[in-house]
Amino acid sequence: MSTMTSVSRKWLCGLALFLAPAMLIAQDSDWPEKDEFQQSYTLAPGSQVEVKAINGSVTIETTSGSAAEVHVIRSARRREDLEFRKIVVEHVGNRFVVRGEGDSEGRRRAEVRQQVMLKLPRKVDLEVHGINGSVKAAEIEGRGSVSGVNGKVELTQVGGISKISGINGSVLVSVSRLDQEGMRISGVNGRVDVQFANDLNAEIHASGINGKVETDLPATSLLSEWNRSNFKAKVGSGGPVISVSGVNGKVALKKRSGSQARSELRSLPFQKHVKRSTAAVPQAG
Repeated sequence: MSTMTSVSRKWLCGLALFLAPAMLIAQDSDWPEKDEFQQSYTLAPGSQVEVKAINGSVTIETTSGSAAEVHVIRSARRREDLEFRKIVVEHVGNRFVVRGEGDSEGRRRAEVRQQVMLKLPRKVDLEVHGINGSVKAAEIEGRGSVSGVNGKVELTQVGGISKISGINGSVLVSVSRLDQEGMRISGVNGRVDVQFANDLNAEIHASGINGKVETDLPATSLLSEWNRSNFKAKVGSGGPVISVSGVNGKVALKKRSGSQARSELRSLPFQKHVKRSTAAVPQAG
């Protein structure tokens, strides 16, 4: 019997057809017609940044200070398609939104691939959702979430990002600190790697894991008995909870990074390998 919860299974399977056409578009990176947009903005500390409805990859670098930059490259098979599905930037007060233009705004369906590259101040809140492509983000000191991504997610030195969900692809998270609410990783159709800073104090609560689990955490860190898909452990002296649930793939929990850590990973006992599903996860709206 599969170890995934029925809710996670229905969610992963029920929306697969929605993403299928977009996945075909996202795979074509050689379209000849292109245009480009680049603009700078000033964001106050604590600004709310939202990135959504992007048909392509999103890359976010962060810096100190208040300067923000938006760099967009769009491509299409036909030049006329670039008249549609544009990237809209909205900056009102402390709210900053980068979003893809919908079909209703574009007045017709057009096949356009979008690549969004942002440079943001670290002291902002960040919400990323509805991305048909990979997401890569550097350190954000504010609160945030990443959801509804059809592609790989890679988050470096996260702290305030408390929710990662609905990911159809692998997830790599490097955790340097946690707010009191901790972090929740759920509904992932792919491998999950969580790497901890050496001085991080947290708890790991895992459930509904449909795949092999490996860790380099010492056996003394256990807070419950291991079983096939559910366990609890502590990192350091314990603290805010990192919850990992509904994962259809391998899970690796590491205190160190690099080749040394990989060589010291051990599989958890009593872990049954279950055939992997091919279901996709939908974009969020």
